Amino acid sequence: MSGDRQDIRRLTKEELRSFFVSQGMPAFRGNQVYEWLWQKAVVDFDHMTNLSKDLRVLLANHFSINHSAHAQVQRSQDGTLKNAVQLHDGKIVESVLIPTNTRSTACVSSQVGCSLDCSFCATAQLKRMRNLNPDEIFDQVAMLNSQSLEHYKRPLSNIVFMGMGEPMMNYSNVMQAIEKITSPEGLGMSPKRITVSTSGIPKMIKKMADEYPKFKLAVSLHSAVEQTRNNIMPFTENFPLASLRESIQYWYAKTKTRVTYEYVVWKGINDTAEDADALVRFCACAPAKVNLIEYNPVGNDAFAQATNASIDMYINALTSKQIPVTVRRSRGKDIDAACGQLANKSTA
Repeated sequence: MSGDRQDIRRLTKEELRSFFVSQGMPAFRGNQVYEWLWQKAVVDFDHMTNLSKDLRVLLANHFSINHSAHAQVQRSQDGTLKNAVQLHDGKIVESVLIPTNTRSTACVSSQVGCSLDCSFCATAQLKRMRNLNPDEIFDQVAMLNSQSLEHYKRPLSNIVFMGMGEPMMNYSNVMQAIEKITSPEGLGMSPKRITVSTSGIPKMIKKMADEYPKFKLAVSLHSAVEQTRNNIMPFTENFPLASLRESIQYWYAKTKTRVTYEYVVWKGINDTAEDADALVRFCACAPAKVNLIEYNPVGNDAFAQATNASIDMYINALTSKQIPVTVRRSRGKDIDAACGQLANKSTA
């Protein structure tokens, strides 16, 4: 731990400039430090090589950089890399680098544990220990970008907030992190390459539509039948489908960007023609596309992957109404890095 020294990444650029002025130095030194912290993602004052040794000592005496670090990296047979990321207080979150032939996608966590109670998700079985700070979210992206450059000779092409936690339950910190990730003074990544995934918090969907309309929105829906949805995602009793539908209509009216529904089909739970028809009707509320996701077991015997015939039924029902649908095959299953499997088995 860093004692009573302030974490320098909590300061704005203007506050950094003011610090140097208070030390009798030119304000532009604050600009230089800000660039090292956010554009170059440096986590050690000694690596700020355009600053004098005395100046770096001054910073180290006044501030700390409470950065994250790799605790463990696992590589899947398909090239997926799962990272156990140790935070400055010793807690662990997981992030995943998912490569294809043409792109590298970062799957990023927003909470230590999760605020929700989805019964099919390993992360939801963990208690929510705390929200991640903006710099801790930023660190994951910077680390995954470095991994992609090292292993695949290309920077990140996409970022999805689909790791541990519910991003909308840590909205302010997630948005502050994305500002640093997308800013020309930060990592400079395009907001159009960022997808924020939610299990369906209507008020926050509307807030994001008002404030950050350039991001993409994904909703983990899994059932458009109210009772079924409540059974598998108990928290949704407080966020009924009618409210979710209205928030998605609001999202599209504000952004003109279609929503993506993430949807797992389980045997005996949501694999009937009535379930598929309910999804088609829900999709009619605003332009949308559907990702049918392969289920990844997490030790709950109540959930099992639906048959291929059931998946085909969904595909036919959606395509008959011109709703785009893709079947997503999971990546990183052999290292528990696939969707719904991030369970923080390296807990600290």
